[in-house]
Amino acid sequence: MSKLKSMSALESVAVPGRHGKSDGPAGVTLQERADLGLATLEVRKGQAAALDAAVQAAYGVALPNGPVSAVGKGVRFVGVGPGQWFAVSETHANEALANDLATKLEGLASVADHSSGRAVVRVEGPSVRDVLAKGLAIDLDPGVFGDGAAAVTNISHMGVLVWRDGEAFDLAVFRSVAGSFYGWLEEAAAAYGLDVVTTS
Repeated sequence: MSKLKSMSALESVAVPGRHGKSDGPAGVTLQERADLGLATLEVRKGQAAALDAAVQAAYGVALPNGPVSAVGKGVRFVGVGPGQWFAVSETHANEALANDLATKLEGLASVADHSSGRAVVRVEGPSVRDVLAKGLAIDLDPGVFGDGAAAVTNISHMGVLVWRDGEAFDLAVFRSVAGSFYGWLEEAAAAYGLDVVTTS
């Protein structure tokens, strides 16, 4: 039986190369983070302490409290609500992450795979905050939205989960609006120059 191949959510719209302003360095660089493992987990009633202990034992990191993220062994946990986290992994691609979480956290948390339902892009560059500010109603100043900070919000009327990783911002949107999101971003970044690079 042939194995289904995962497809990029932006392959048909995010053409690699320079978009908008063509002279000088690009103000923003975009890269789709394909083949990530994406999952949500929600603590079960009365299991908060046990869940945190199990996550620390399995992944070497405490679950973050509030809208921040924490990186463990191959997994980033992003706080998205009380007792709820969004998990991201490069080493446990696609549904492998949800399977791993469900096995190691059995009875402590409800786990759902989101790998085929979300698109994740990484944007960075000297003008990235100016571009994102056109659609995000949150303060991205480094003194406010520091490394690891996260927010569940809207960008140009589309739901988005955003977290900061060093000087880059990762944004997760529902796959069904990925094309519209990219169209907005390309237009917002046109005056600064947008480089679309090969997906990771």
